[in-house]
Amino acid sequence: MWGPSSVLRRLGPIVRESELQGAIIEMAQFFGWLVAHFRTSLDAHGNYQTAVAGDGSGFPDLVLVREGIIFAELKVRKNKLSYEQEMWRDAIITAGGNWVEWREGNWTSGEIEGILR
Repeated sequence: MWGPSSVLRRLGPIVRESELQGAIIEMAQFFGWLVAHFRTSLDAHGNYQTAVAGDGSGFPDLVLVREGIIFAELKVRKNKLSYEQEMWRDAIITAGGNWVEWREGNWTSGEIEGILR
């Protein structure tokens, strides 16, 4: 049976966003969600970039689909949404979409598990 405590033991008390993301992806897939994440890579100048066109800057970290669709932006510690992330949030919510911001506290409280079950 799934238990977030097993993944939390792996993560430790302070997590990077990539660790939170990996745990959420693992849990979502366990509960039957399709999950998409678009990875960043280093360009020739040493800058991180995500290969997207159009208005892709600020697009949510995860898109999860089962009976519905969730657009999830992940943040750790005191990290804040960028202007572009706020634009995506507002557009998704205005269009009737389900946009969430998940932090490590949402993971440890069991909130994310409750949504994904």
